[in-house]
Amino acid sequence: MKIINSTPQTDGYHMPAEFERHKGTIMIWPVRPGSWPYGGIAAKKVFTCIARRIALHERMYMLVDNEHMREAEEYIFKVWDDREAGYTADMQENIKANLKLVEMESDDAWARDVGPTYVVNNGHVRGVNWKFNAWGGEYDGLYASWDKDDRVASSFCSYLHQDYYDASPFVLEGGAIHTDGQGTVIVTERCLLSPGRNPGFTKEEIENNLKKYLDARKIIWIPYGIYNDETNEHVDNVCAFTSPGNVVLAWTDDKNDPQYAYSSEDLKVLSNQTDASGRKICVHKLHIPSVPVTVTQEEIKGYVFEENEDAREAGERLAASYVNFYIANKQVLVPQFGDVNDKQAIQLLSGLFPDREVIGIYARDIILGGGNIHCITQQIPYYED
Repeated sequence: MKIINSTPQTDGYHMPAEFERHKGTIMIWPVRPGSWPYGGIAAKKVFTCIARRIALHERMYMLVDNEHMREAEEYIFKVWDDREAGYTADMQENIKANLKLVEMESDDAWARDVGPTYVVNNGHVRGVNWKFNAWGGEYDGLYASWDKDDRVASSFCSYLHQDYYDASPFVLEGGAIHTDGQGTVIVTERCLLSPGRNPGFTKEEIENNLKKYLDARKIIWIPYGIYNDETNEHVDNVCAFTSPGNVVLAWTDDKNDPQYAYSSEDLKVLSNQTDASGRKICVHKLHIPSVPVTVTQEEIKGYVFEENEDAREAGERLAASYVNFYIANKQVLVPQFGDVNDKQAIQLLSGLFPDREVIGIYARDIILGGGNIHCITQQIPYYED
C-alpha cells in the first residue's frame, strides 16, 4: 500500500457508478451516544439486519472499535430476529462467510462519508482519501472532535493493502457526490459551497478538484438537498442515478412543504441538463413521506450529547427521504417510515432496477442518528485478492 502522488484523472482512474456490480461493502458499528439514543440498541438491530442482507451476495466489512467488538459479534453472528426468519441454514452460513468484523476506531458510523471514495481502471482499484471535518468543522460541524473519522479512509485502504490518493486538505464526504460512472457527477450547491467545507476555494476550483479526483467530465450543480438535512444538504438524500441518463429526485406535491420549493428548483436544473455523454437526463419523482418524520420527546431523553456536539430537539424534522437507498449486487435496500408513500417508493424503484430485488427496511432508527441507509454503507469495487 502506498500514497499515490498524482490524481486519478492523470492516471486514467474514474469513480464507478453505484449501480455497477461491486466486490463488497463497508459499514461501521453504531455506538456514539449523541447519535444513537438509549445505547443504540434499536440502531444496532437495523445495522445488523442491513449487514446480513448485503452479506448474502457480497463481502461485508463491519468496522468496530475494540471496546465494542464482543457486542458486535453477539449481534451479527448469534442473534437472529423475526425479520430474518426466512433465512435458511445455508444462507446463514453464507452470511457468516462473507461478513468480517474489522477492528478500527471511528467517531461515528457514517461509512459513506468517512470511508474511501473508490476509483477504478481496468479492474484495478485505488482509494481517495478526502479531508473529513464532521460536515463543517469549527464553523458548523456536528461534533467537536473528528480525528478518528478522518483516519478511517486511509486506515481501511491500508487494511486491504490498497493504494490511495490523498486529496487533503480538500474537504468532501461520500454522500456529497453521485455519479453515473460515465463522467457525470451531481452535487448540491448548498453542501459543496457551505462555509465550513472549503472556504478558500471558488466554485470553479471545487469543480476542478472533483474532476481531477473523480475523473468527471461534467459536474451538475443542483441548488438544494433535503430540507433540514444537517449535512448541509448532501446530494445522496435528494437525487441519485439509477442508470445512465436516469435519476430519481425527492419530491412532494405539497406546495406548503418547504421541500416543494427545494425540489422544484432542482428539477428546473435537471430538466435542462444533459450528462457528460450528451444524453438528456430523465427525472423520476420519488415522493418523500407524506407526513414529516420528527423526533419525539421520549427519543430525546435517550441521547447523551457531548460538549459542543449538535443536539437534537423534540419535534425537530428529520431529513427522511426514499432516495437514500443502497444498491447491493442483487438487491436495493430502500428506507421505509411507516408512511403511505412507502409502497410507492418500492414500486417506482422496482421498475428502475428490474434486475434486483427491491427490499424495504424500516429506517426510523437510522435517521434518528442523522442519516439513512445510503449514509451507513460504502461500496468497494471489484479488485483482485
